[in-house]
Amino acid sequence: MDGETHLWLIRHAPVDGPCGVIHAPDAPADLSDAAAFAALQARLPVDAVAVCSPARRTRETAAQLGLTATEDDAFREQDFGNWTGRRHSEIEAELGAAAYRAFWNSPGTNRPPGGESFADQIARARAGLKRLPAGDVVLVVHSGTIRAILAIALELAPEPALRFVIDPLSLTRIDRLQNAWRVVVVNGLSDSAALTIPSS
Repeated sequence: MDGETHLWLIRHAPVDGPCGVIHAPDAPADLSDAAAFAALQARLPVDAVAVCSPARRTRETAAQLGLTATEDDAFREQDFGNWTGRRHSEIEAELGAAAYRAFWNSPGTNRPPGGESFADQIARARAGLKRLPAGDVVLVVHSGTIRAILAIALELAPEPALRFVIDPLSLTRIDRLQNAWRVVVVNGLSDSAALTIPSS
């Protein structure tokens, strides 16, 4: 890879659905906050390469931002396997409180039944990053994906990377340099002056 890559990482809009659910890939996005979309779109670079996960909510968010995004499975959200589509409260009742808490005591490396760990997601994201070109690249993805990329950039173990707060329609800016990474903004919101920082 020649040259720097300026990553513009956007978490998708809020899910248009119930809270407390591990949402499936077909969960739709709530696109009603026109002001937030307009503010974010105004700050994105022109003619950037755009990529999204295959999930409906990232595709819809990208389209609302006026982006023609290519889907890349490497940047999908963590696969929660048999827990996908279910409420956390339902899973806790089924497993028992102690077993449910035991999973979340080591969420970076534990795998839900039939799913993958956050460490697995980091490995996927690392492979996807290798395919991205130099220049400006907008990724419309998930909170877990952005945390995974921060883990890579900052050389963090999986569990510390899960401490980052990544809000819907927030912007995280990271530069991939020739032999290093530079973190510019994490979880910048539409009313933040930090979003006006240029890409270079």
